[in-house]
Amino acid sequence: MVDVRDAMGANAVNTMAEAIAPRVAEITGGRTLLRILTNKADLRLTRVRAVFDAEALGGAEVVDNMLDAAEFAVVDPYRAATHNKGIMNGITAVVLATGNDTRAVEAGAHSHAIGSTGQYTSMSRFEKDRDGNLVGTMELPMPVGLVGGATKVHPVAQAAVSLLGVSTAAELADVIMAVGLAQNAGALRALASEGIQRGHMSLHARNVAVTAGARLDEVDAVVAKMIADKAVRAEAAEAIIAALRTGAQA
Repeated sequence: MVDVRDAMGANAVNTMAEAIAPRVAEITGGRTLLRILTNKADLRLTRVRAVFDAEALGGAEVVDNMLDAAEFAVVDPYRAATHNKGIMNGITAVVLATGNDTRAVEAGAHSHAIGSTGQYTSMSRFEKDRDGNLVGTMELPMPVGLVGGATKVHPVAQAAVSLLGVSTAAELADVIMAVGLAQNAGALRALASEGIQRGHMSLHARNVAVTAGARLDEVDAVVAKMIADKAVRAEAAEAIIAALRTGAQA
């Protein structure tokens, strides 16, 4: 067990493992083969908790629906896979932006989602407090660092760390986990109310509009028209753009 402080720790642990390998072989009378860390850093856990106001979410019925959706992910591994993917949408984004190892964090998080029964389950838990608000909690291994690796040398990673205002790896882990929990709550709310496709189709429509050649000041209008016409397609976007520009010239 190695306390790597503000480093991610792979280089430190792997160097140690390789250095002691001959002595381990000598003591045991065997041979050493794998000399590498584990990404299941379950002694490097970060825990976050948030209270989401019931009225801000849309009322008591939405909260109850979100609780049902969250419980579905707890008991069913097929739902848990997508539920946890949504959590990792937030976590991976911040890990990547700060120059940390996305694959290490993802591997550790998913392995930690194996419950005591051996079944893959939800990374997060939700309940309702006495005031009817939604309370979310999450605990995961979060092996991220601020020293060594790309975080210390990549200018974009440095800018992201500066923007966050964190000074230790533990603080960075707190932020990453908070983003993951917020992302999870947002997805649950969408599923428990208007459905996830509304947001997905809006994003898809923006991509179609930009691909079709819409300028920045035209995108919102093109997206709104495509969604209203239920025609989110490249040819529809091109026709709307042409009409907009013809009208502007007139």
